[in-house]
Amino acid sequence: MQLLLKVKDLVVAYGDLSVLHQVNLEVNAGEVVSVLGSNGAGKTTLLQAISGLLPAKAGRIRFLHRDINRIPAYELPGLGLAHVPQGRGIFATLTVLDNLLVGSWNPQARKKREENIDRVYELFPRLKERSRQLAGTLSGGEQQMLALGRALTQEPSLLMLDEPSLGLAPVLADSLFETLGDIKKQGISLLLVEQNVFHATELANRCYLLENGRVALEASKEEFQENPKIKKSYLGM
Repeated sequence: MQLLLKVKDLVVAYGDLSVLHQVNLEVNAGEVVSVLGSNGAGKTTLLQAISGLLPAKAGRIRFLHRDINRIPAYELPGLGLAHVPQGRGIFATLTVLDNLLVGSWNPQARKKREENIDRVYELFPRLKERSRQLAGTLSGGEQQMLALGRALTQEPSLLMLDEPSLGLAPVLADSLFETLGDIKKQGISLLLVEQNVFHATELANRCYLLENGRVALEASKEEFQENPKIKKSYLGM
């Protein structure tokens, strides 16, 4: 199995305050890896560091066997790394179509821009219906579709998602995770930060538990779901 992403002894700090402490994590090609933990555990910081939005104080981040610690964030989509941030980050004053066009700006994705946008419309027919509508006027669920669709136009090998179900009604969250399952079947790897433990573990191949900026547990989906600590603290069992 091809190793796609390797995070080794990652330390990230805000000034003198360390948030991540020697975090180790791997994602293989075709895998879904879920990162779970309570608020303030460092999950968002981890994704921001991988995507170049926060500098690493120590440690290494390798993507497709290439060190990316010092590569500017705007160059990473061209390497196949896409990030859907918490809060979606869509361009509210642009149309749905313009948001998708912006997503496919990197040279590699631009070659298949129309094909990739059509694929997004197949995945999210609602976006095609609203292609000329301003993104800021979409519902919360539609905005999450757009954020995900825009990332897919980048032709990613690895798609990182930060709390994609946040603020969604349960029925919309269910639909979203069904779609993520379809994306997984297309061969795109997923690194998922999510507080909905049921959805996140069900979709994942492997899971990591972050506590106070440290990896407290790494296990397969089955081992994770059967762990007594997870059952008690996160699954309410």
